[in-house]
Amino acid sequence: MRTGLLQGFLRHLPSQCVVCHHWPGARICEQCVQAFAQPQARCSTCALPVPEGVAQCGACLRAPPPADRCLAALPYRFPWAQLLGEFKFREHTGLAASFATLLRSTPWVEPALEACDVLLPIPLGPQRLRQRGYNQSLVLARALEPHKLQAHWLLRHRDTPEQHQLPRSARLRAIQGAFAVDPLQAPRLQGRRVVLLDDVMTTGATLWEAARVLRQHGVAHITALALTRADAED
Repeated sequence: MRTGLLQGFLRHLPSQCVVCHHWPGARICEQCVQAFAQPQARCSTCALPVPEGVAQCGACLRAPPPADRCLAALPYRFPWAQLLGEFKFREHTGLAASFATLLRSTPWVEPALEACDVLLPIPLGPQRLRQRGYNQSLVLARALEPHKLQAHWLLRHRDTPEQHQLPRSARLRAIQGAFAVDPLQAPRLQGRRVVLLDDVMTTGATLWEAARVLRQHGVAHITALALTRADAED
């Protein structure tokens, strides 16, 4: 009871914007959202930026990804890349609520969450989870849609190198075979609509490998959802 009262009190205290450091303000203030989080036209199946009026990029037309749709909220650049580093590596998990709000404010994300049966966060490998102590995608998923979250249906049974340190071809090779579905839950994925959540998307290698595994278990529709998306895959 005391903890709940304290948390309720803290929610009503003024705070400092983590981007512009304006005080008092929201955790991420409206001015910074307007300046750095404007929606942009993106490919419907890989979320790379495209010109207005273009539905899919040429690469996806030539070789469709294993997900039916791909959505991204923010570009992986200032200030979001820096804030994501704080969230991911420095235990600033309090940013999850603000990130979830930005995700829900992104076009087509709300309908995707409403239509899905299951929200699956991309899992961390065992060693990295022990080192970090938490899975940032799971923390984000809890803030985004806790009622549809299934934290342990998708498994990562081995660690892979840090993706940002590898060229695209090496990322694709490194992630192959890294994911599996919990055998006890596999029948419950048959014919389901799934939202697959990751914090950052660069080449798409991680999301696509996870989507490929889900397809093998009969998932009917997959929306890949990323908090941030790099503007280029190389």
